[in-house]
Amino acid sequence: RERDRHLPIPSERKAMKLIVSVICFAVSVTGLATPGGEKTPSVQQLLARRLPGLGHRNWIVVADSAYPYQTAPGIETITVTDGQLSVVKKVFAALRQSRHVRPIVYVDSELKFVPEDRAPGISSYRKSLNQLLVGQKVERMLHEKIIAKLDEAGKSFRILLIKTPHTQPYTSVFFQLDCSYWSAESEQALRKAM
Repeated sequence: RERDRHLPIPSERKAMKLIVSVICFAVSVTGLATPGGEKTPSVQQLLARRLPGLGHRNWIVVADSAYPYQTAPGIETITVTDGQLSVVKKVFAALRQSRHVRPIVYVDSELKFVPEDRAPGISSYRKSLNQLLVGQKVERMLHEKIIAKLDEAGKSFRILLIKTPHTQPYTSVFFQLDCSYWSAESEQALRKAM
């Protein structure tokens, strides 16, 4: 009977079952991993959950499938099945609806020089990407320099890296987030006045 003394009484067992059921239900509704399997949120759901918490100096990266798994503590890598350009469109749509951040867009400078004979379809990809980037200020930088910026930013700031199944080189698109309601000019004027 000594061992029975440590077992929960029937009403406690019922309460524990109810708590476990509520937790499992909450996890399954939110789209997170459940003990019975994986449920992956859509890109729109992912952005709707993460974007309100992101701000100035955070990043969103839409990466190709060979993009390295970075280990900086602030970098969260999520793998999706959506196409790369589709995810870029969804990120732009979410950022357009955001009132608190706007993107500074970076693309790999190597992309312009990738030849069609070594990466079939790259010309079509570049054309489609350029259409998505119309009206955006785009900074082109060597891939290794962008990764170094992300590594450094990931030490202090959150980075959402969305990895797609895309299989062409140098096609990642990087969104450095900036404040949408306070411009660089406003910040300079403030600093000057101080």
